[in-house]
Order: sequence, then C-alpha cells, then structure tokens
Amino acid sequence: MRKHYRAEGLAETDLAATPVAQFARWFKQAASEAHLFEPNAMIVSTADADGRPSSRTVLLKQFDDHGFVFFTNYGSRKGRDLAENPYVCLLFPWHPMARQVIVTGVARRTGRDETAAYFRTRPHGSQLGAWASTQSSVIPSRTELDTSYADLAARYPEGEQVPVPPSWGGFRVAPQTVEFWQGRENRLHDRLRYVAEQDGGWRVERLSP
Repeated sequence: MRKHYRAEGLAETDLAATPVAQFARWFKQAASEAHLFEPNAMIVSTADADGRPSSRTVLLKQFDDHGFVFFTNYGSRKGRDLAENPYVCLLFPWHPMARQVIVTGVARRTGRDETAAYFRTRPHGSQLGAWASTQSSVIPSRTELDTSYADLAARYPEGEQVPVPPSWGGFRVAPQTVEFWQGRENRLHDRLRYVAEQDGGWRVERLSP
C-alpha cells in the first residue's frame, strides 16, 4: 500500500509570483501533460455552525485572481453550511502526479448574472437536472427523481430555454492560503504554502512534511 514518490521536488525558486498563477501552471500539467481524469475535480470541505464537518467532490468551473468557482444548489448541505460558516477548504488530489493543492478561504455567492451566464453553458439535461434535484434532501425513491426529470423534459424540450433555478448558483472561494504539495522520496515531501498578506501580496512558507 506504500508508494515511493519522485526524486524531483518543488523549490521556492520554481514558484510563480501568485498562487493562482502557480495553480494555473500545475492545472495545465495535470490536464494536458498527465491527462488526468477530471483534474478540476476537487474535494470541498465545509462545517456547519456547530463545527460539524462534511466533504464531497465538486467540479471547479473557473478560477482567476478573485478565487475558485463552483456551482451547486444553495439548499444542499454545503450550501447550508456556507450560509452559516463561509470558511471552506478545497483539495485537488492529483495522485498520479504525486501532487495535491489545498486551498483555504472564504466562500461568497456569485452574482445572478454570472450564475445565469454559466447555467446557459450547461448541457440541456444538466439544466433540467438542476431543477429536478432538491440536492441533499431525503427522497422516497429513484422513481420520484426520474419522474420529476421527465416532467421537466416535457415542459422544456431540447432547444427551449430553461430558466435558472432560484435556489441554484455559484460560490467563489477567495483564497487565504494555497498549499502546493509535491510527493518526494522517503516521505520527505515538499510543501510550499502561499499566505495572503494584508497589503494584497503573498508570503511563501515551507512546511515540514
């Protein structure tokens, strides 16, 4: 169950000036060079008002200097958690490359215009699915879900515009720390973490493995 990782590591001199630029560099390698399956898949960890954590895998839809964006039903467990406690952790587990990226920050809802613009890019079936599912709620059977979807498909056939569900939208995670983890031999991994400074800059610190 143990695997020896690579000899090459990650040095401070290798890093980009900002964590987003460094993430873009690693993300491109994961997608274009390593050809990882869904490199934008990330584990989103939240906690409710009582500090009880929960995690799930979500797809990253965009990122820039303002943060990392994903979309969900605001009534889902993560949506309810973030309404009570906006602090969140994102983990990108790029195991075949012996790499991880860990983002901690604060999640805020995206604007409705931005949400609508993204919703229009989703496949028709995914648009209907956003209406059919009351995410994280208990349902009696799969049949109920399928029936709801079929009713929506009849109401909004292919080619007809589907409105954006009012309870569905995006979160943008503004990073406070971003850690780049590179597996190394003998479990002496490289861990370099960007930490946000009050002046808008970033401090880089090395963590012991």
